[in-house]
Amino acid sequence: MLKRLRTLAVLEMVNIPLFAVVLFGGTGMPASPANLVGFALFALLLAQGGAYWWLKSRQVRVHARSPGGMRVFRVLKRVNVLLLLAGGAVVLWSLAVGPRWSQAWPGFGLWAFAVLEHVNYFHVQLSHQTRADLARLRRTRRLHRSHLSRDMGRA
Repeated sequence: MLKRLRTLAVLEMVNIPLFAVVLFGGTGMPASPANLVGFALFALLLAQGGAYWWLKSRQVRVHARSPGGMRVFRVLKRVNVLLLLAGGAVVLWSLAVGPRWSQAWPGFGLWAFAVLEHVNYFHVQLSHQTRADLARLRRTRRLHRSHLSRDMGRA
């Protein structure tokens, strides 16, 4: 369990520069306002996820009641909504006035992914990567509160 939590933490953080290189370098996605805002929000949510999994791994390692930093995550839950709304406005504005789809559509996709990451971390578990997660989803036929949401509720 501890190894899996650390792996999740590292992968979330590694994905930030990896996606930047692939999207802006490999695919040639332009650094337009919409694309930059979408990527920044996406990266921010991945960093928050990585931080949570790192704190969760520490909780397991030291046998603490709950992970540290839950107050910060409660604040981030609210701040993220404001940032996602503001970022969504930038992306929609870019879609409305932009002359080329490549200037805004990738940013819209990244923004949507950031919204899904926020929901996945702070509300309900959307990602089901293990057999146990998939079995529970099939058995109950509903989404469950995310690990971070449960930890915030307990802290």
